[in-house]
Amino acid sequence: MIPQLFVEKIDLGDGRSITIETGRLAKQADGSVVVRMGDTMILATAVSARSANPAVDFLPLTVDYREKFAAAGRFPGGFFKREARPSDSEVLTMRLVDRVLRPLFPDDYHAETQVMIQLMSHDEEVMPDALAGLAASAALAVSDIPFYNLISEVRVARIDGKFVINPSREDLAKSDIDMMIGASMDSVAMVEGEMKEISEAEMVEAIKFAHEAIKVQIQAQLRLQAAFGKKETRTYEGEKENEEIYKKVKAAAYDKIYAIAKVGSAKHERTAAFAEVKEEVKALFTEEELAADGDLVSKYFYKTNKEAVRNVVLELGIRLDGRKTTDIRPIWCETDYLPRVHGSSLFTRGETQALATVTLGTSREANQIDSPSEQGEEKFYLHYNFPPFSTGEAKPLRGTSRREVGHGNLAQRALKNMIPADCPYTIRIVSEVLESNGSSSMATVCAGTMALMDAGVQMVKPVSGIAMGLITDGEKFAVLSDILGDEDHLGDMDFKVTGTADGITACQMDIKIDGLRYDIMEQALGQAREGRLHILGKLTETIAAPRADVKAHSPKIITRTIPGNFIGALIGPGGKVIQELQKATGTTIVINEVDEQGVIEILGTDPAGIEAVLAKIQSITFKPQMGEAYEVKVIKMLDFGAVVEYTAAPGNEVLLHVSELAWERTENVTDVVNMGDVFQVKYLGLDPKTRKEKVSRKALLPRPPREEKKE
Repeated sequence: MIPQLFVEKIDLGDGRSITIETGRLAKQADGSVVVRMGDTMILATAVSARSANPAVDFLPLTVDYREKFAAAGRFPGGFFKREARPSDSEVLTMRLVDRVLRPLFPDDYHAETQVMIQLMSHDEEVMPDALAGLAASAALAVSDIPFYNLISEVRVARIDGKFVINPSREDLAKSDIDMMIGASMDSVAMVEGEMKEISEAEMVEAIKFAHEAIKVQIQAQLRLQAAFGKKETRTYEGEKENEEIYKKVKAAAYDKIYAIAKVGSAKHERTAAFAEVKEEVKALFTEEELAADGDLVSKYFYKTNKEAVRNVVLELGIRLDGRKTTDIRPIWCETDYLPRVHGSSLFTRGETQALATVTLGTSREANQIDSPSEQGEEKFYLHYNFPPFSTGEAKPLRGTSRREVGHGNLAQRALKNMIPADCPYTIRIVSEVLESNGSSSMATVCAGTMALMDAGVQMVKPVSGIAMGLITDGEKFAVLSDILGDEDHLGDMDFKVTGTADGITACQMDIKIDGLRYDIMEQALGQAREGRLHILGKLTETIAAPRADVKAHSPKIITRTIPGNFIGALIGPGGKVIQELQKATGTTIVINEVDEQGVIEILGTDPAGIEAVLAKIQSITFKPQMGEAYEVKVIKMLDFGAVVEYTAAPGNEVLLHVSELAWERTENVTDVVNMGDVFQVKYLGLDPKTRKEKVSRKALLPRPPREEKKE
């Protein structure tokens, strides 16, 4: 018997719609839904353990998003024909959903929880990542898992001045805004995207537009929840509490922490001072008390520490390192730090430092994208590395983390639209975070800008970035410019904004509280602009404009286009011609066929080698024109003529027949020309008899007068 299906429809207002259904698939999960838009279908499930590990004091939440190749009617690439590790695009979608969901579980809920989202059918007209947040929230809505508030996510674009929700990939290419917004009915929780130098007001307008669409999607979830039968939220054992211990810890620690916080100090000095206070607090308890309730002492110390630090900011306007709310930490920069890379820079802001390198290559080095929902390549990409030593820690190395993928993607989006469209290079930036105490991703943007200019990439405009924070008690609030790591951890918002002097190029915002007011968001954006311009000034003091050319040891790239029918001649049998040419000239030659034309990229450090390749191309593609005169050189003597080579196109040979040497009868070829002689010939096209090319020396010589016949 087929189980009952419950379906709700969301009208996007432009003829498109989204449906959410439950009751048929994955019924053993705590909650499961299928979200469909066009022919794209996503299955989302939510499962949470019935009990928590007592030793765990956090929410072990896993949000997983996977795209099945069968969804697009394709086989996985590579040797093993099955889906394996997630792609970067899948990881980025996981992060988008995780960042909205995580703050909405109860603080004391520590049961193992998994939200799994799978792309089961893919429609080329529908981008599935925009549906993942809706699917995840709907799965939780029909479950009994404790969850504060339903949410949804949408993509917003602006095409020809008009906002569009969840555009197709083709439409998105025409847009100057690509933003993902996650929100509840009451407030925006997450923003991430890239823009083409839009204003702060335009960004807020786009967020408001997206929020209205999200409200409609949440209402549909509520209808589905009611139709399916809202389950009673499960009971769970929360964290143990002890009011007496809390009062004792706060009484002993609050004033001391407050005093340390208002003085202003460096990270290690401050950490040591807080640790000393913690040891003093622990000394107030017996060994037996600590054995029984040591976890509570640590928990309440953290709670007291957070309250004291936040109050210093709200009451005194003083931050942990002594700055005012709008102050930017001291900045120093350097370019050309690494002597043999193609471009490098060092950016240091306070206790955050990033070393960026640029590598230039051909289209062969493009980053290939091959997923069920997207195929293509990137000629500009950025990788971000965050080693443990950057925070003074020793941790196991377990490969590239989701955080590294996300931060690298943000910096890449910040910079990519400032790479000129006619840049012939494939560009890879690598950011090595050497120190971190607040917004290493924004340091990566700044270091990346300078490294690009140091490499001689003719950026349209330089880009800088800043991370903003927020501390609020519900009434008073403080917006913090250039936040520290502790301010991110203890604060209510992490809002990263990048841009040029003329507008925003990318952003990422995470809100940790309900009900962020739009006036606070607008103040944060205005304050961020001031900070961005200050930092941009420091960058341009270090390097005012891109270097006029790439460095001497960097590869130069020249592109040429040849008719498609000459591609085979340049490659040669089995690649012989191009391989020998690369070896002889020390260059890398890449040939791509585009619209029946051969687009040739020549990459090399030796100008003479590049010139030799250009000469070979000219030789192969040389096509003499009827009636034109050309300089030739004799390279071979024959009884019936001379083989000559066009001096402008070495390798292009043609027979100069003995009958075309001179107007007079020529008995011996050597009577007129010899090996090595250089002279002009006229191109006469194809000989109608032999169907071979024909040239003439005599056609350029004055014709002798005819002798009159004697009677």
